[in-house]
Amino acid sequence: MHFTRIPSMAVLLGGAWIAISPQVNAHEGVHSPKPGRERMVVEPTLPVATDVPDRILVSWKKDPSTSFSVTWRSKAGPDAVAEIAPATAGPEFLAHVMRYEGETGPLKTSLGIVHMHAATFDHLEPETLYVYRVGSRRTERLAEEAAEGQHDSSVDYAWSPWTQVQTAAPFDGRVKPARFVYVGDAQNDVKSHWSRLVREAFRDAPKMTFFLHVVDLVNRGNNDHEWGQWFHAGGFMFSMIPQLAVPGNHEYDRDPFDADNPDRKQLSRRWAQRFEYPENGPEGSRENVYSIDAQGIRIIGLDSNIDVEDRAGHTKWLERQLKDNPNRWTVVTHHHPVYSTSRGRDNPTLREQWQPLYEKYGVDLVLQGHDHSYGRSAPLRAHEENVATGLRVASDGDGPVYVVSVSGPKMYDLKEYPEGQKPFVKHIANEQLYQVIDVDHDAITYVAKTPDGHVRDRFRIVKDEEGGKTFHDEAPE
Repeated sequence: MHFTRIPSMAVLLGGAWIAISPQVNAHEGVHSPKPGRERMVVEPTLPVATDVPDRILVSWKKDPSTSFSVTWRSKAGPDAVAEIAPATAGPEFLAHVMRYEGETGPLKTSLGIVHMHAATFDHLEPETLYVYRVGSRRTERLAEEAAEGQHDSSVDYAWSPWTQVQTAAPFDGRVKPARFVYVGDAQNDVKSHWSRLVREAFRDAPKMTFFLHVVDLVNRGNNDHEWGQWFHAGGFMFSMIPQLAVPGNHEYDRDPFDADNPDRKQLSRRWAQRFEYPENGPEGSRENVYSIDAQGIRIIGLDSNIDVEDRAGHTKWLERQLKDNPNRWTVVTHHHPVYSTSRGRDNPTLREQWQPLYEKYGVDLVLQGHDHSYGRSAPLRAHEENVATGLRVASDGDGPVYVVSVSGPKMYDLKEYPEGQKPFVKHIANEQLYQVIDVDHDAITYVAKTPDGHVRDRFRIVKDEEGGKTFHDEAPE
């Protein structure tokens, strides 16, 4: 087939393409693109719930080696179910399907009332590939001709596709290799700009064990259009790979349906309905603070939005999770950073309350967001000072490594630290990044990448059998 090359600037006149000069004065209407986010209109994306399950998301509420949880949305309740079977090469798994009853509750949104559903599959086999689907009872019966010849389950329920999820490996003292992706704030232009990053991360690490969001996921936590864009960006990945998240400040939003406190920012009502996490946090938490053990990694999710005066209970809980920890590796995650990467930001109370515990109990990684730029430290100990540089760098590699990252297009200027006090050895502005982190028994390998494939940071933490650590900075120049 023959194609005719068309000039980059041309018009069609009288059936012929006529080239025009690209040299146009600025006042004639040609504008140079400006860097940064576009502030795109939040267009409706999957805005209206139907009987068919959508916005399906997998997470961990119980032991990741023997269970996983799933949440989804439909138009109405109260009857929702989930089915699961060990995966097979063909459809013969249908002979071994187990059905679970789902939990259902209404959710008032900016687009009307929908129903949120959740189910937890448990008593599963470790390191096993399963196939599952979720269903919501139809609110309108199928027409007789449409129902004829259909299975009863299909007549009564609208179903999602069958989707595969693998359970994690158990930890018996020896870490089996795990891989996860960590991203900072998505927040703005999620459909327009964040989509390419999260999809590239999936293409880079399709067999990841889990995906960690150190949110803000959206800009306004109670705006349903924005959640539609977030699910559009993640698509089927969210239904296949366990998603872990901790609340950012934008998950705290004004709630127009709270008649008593319509102007008070509070954790989005959908948080506990959308994410199924362990209910093992401090008193009063709502799946916004939790601890999960997966393949020899203790993942501790904290809510750094909690008021300072209310944080004492969380700090005591954090110490218990760090002290009574049989895992080989420890990753702590929260939204606000211990050391800020961007201008005009600082969180001294986190350094006062939480950082001493990270050092005392040997936390390996502290993964954070919020600042819309990138920064990564060497292992730091607040009480140990490197004479040569003045940086608080642990000479033996035995301090936490602090990372701040951003995945969306909203960017802030870098913070300038006084000479000798900069905590970061890698400090980057105006780049969207995702991080692929590999964990095995002997080492953590960390790589930060841009969505166009460039490696921007890399390091390894090597741990011996006695728990001693050595840090290897492998960042490109």
